[in-house]
Amino acid sequence: MSGGVTRFLGDSPFRVLIKLIVVSLLVGMVLAFLDWSPWDVFYWFADTFRAIWDFTFSTFDRFTSYLLLGAAIVVPVFLLLRLLSYRR
Repeated sequence: MSGGVTRFLGDSPFRVLIKLIVVSLLVGMVLAFLDWSPWDVFYWFADTFRAIWDFTFSTFDRFTSYLLLGAAIVVPVFLLLRLLSYRR
């Protein structure tokens, strides 16, 4: 079991834990210097996700509106032309 964990982590679990603690401390110091909190980072991710979500569905909404607007003209004209050509 330990060999699989070591292979998965890339090093012994204790050494990986020490590396993660050191890197977390350094990143925390940089973020504190920038006056960021963990909640600021969380809200930034949430706001970014929400912006992408809104953009995606507003694009879909516009696409659907354009499709229905065009179909309101194209489908009746198509049917009228088919009826007129059918009578010949």
